[in-house]
Amino acid sequence: QVQLEESGGGLVRPGGSLRLSCAASNSILSLERMDWYREVPGKQRELVAGMSKGHTPDYADSVRGRFIISRDGARNKISLQMNDLRPEDTAVYYCYLAGVTNQVRGFSSWGQGIQVTVSS
Repeated sequence: QVQLEESGGGLVRPGGSLRLSCAASNSILSLERMDWYREVPGKQRELVAGMSKGHTPDYADSVRGRFIISRDGARNKISLQMNDLRPEDTAVYYCYLAGVTNQVRGFSSWGQGIQVTVSS
């Protein structure tokens, strides 16, 4: 079982930036899919940014041009750079990873969620 730990959330003023990170507990041999979702009370969880292996990233229209999903140099970590944040970006953000570990085991895991609040 691969555990994911998110970090980097918090309170930021409109127009500010945050960088979310998602670290996996196991070394990853191959990362097939990496996503960032967000959820606000009363609404369905929304895919914010995602990328499949060998493909370019996809972004929700609401964040395109402001958010960037990336895989850090270490194979077991991904990030979401969020720029020009707006109050409507306030949500709990979740990372999702799917792939194969160094032990050659398939996995599909969610992070525990991290709060991002954009407010003046």
